[in-house]
Amino acid sequence: MFTIEHEFDSTVITLIDDGAAPLQEDVIINGFAECITVEQFSPRTDEVMRITLSLEQLRDLAAALDLPEGVYSLRQPDRRGS
Repeated sequence: MFTIEHEFDSTVITLIDDGAAPLQEDVIINGFAECITVEQFSPRTDEVMRITLSLEQLRDLAAALDLPEGVYSLRQPDRRGS
């Protein structure tokens, strides 16, 4: 299950673990114009853990989910439209 909310400066997606127990803490993804942050509360440390991905890293992650093992470099799209 997930929710999507549009804030003033970001889009917030919350992933809620509704699978089999033991359940994981919610994952909150903030989409900003220049980066994406992924946050999850850690009950072990009692802190919110956060990672920040550039938009290029997010693009690479999305591509990597559908590729076999290997080393890849994605080409930047040609901005001239050709």
